[in-house]
Amino acid sequence: MSITFKKRQKEMKRQEKQRAKAERREQKKFARRAAKESQGAEIQGAEVQSGEAEGALAPPSDLEPQPATLPEETGKT
Repeated sequence: MSITFKKRQKEMKRQEKQRAKAERREQKKFARRAAKESQGAEIQGAEVQSGEAEGALAPPSDLEPQPATLPEETGKT
């Protein structure tokens, strides 16, 4: 039983559509991933910038002057 030319053309067209649809799905998947990653990077960048701004306004505690401590007495009287 031979397949007619018209049936072969129809099958080839169906397969081509299927490939194109699969390719579009992959592109959408990649685009969504890239959008999530860039959004995550923007959020992280904003957190770093706000953290730097807060740090610039308040001096670090290790740079503040500390009161001098005197050695403890040994208890000799």
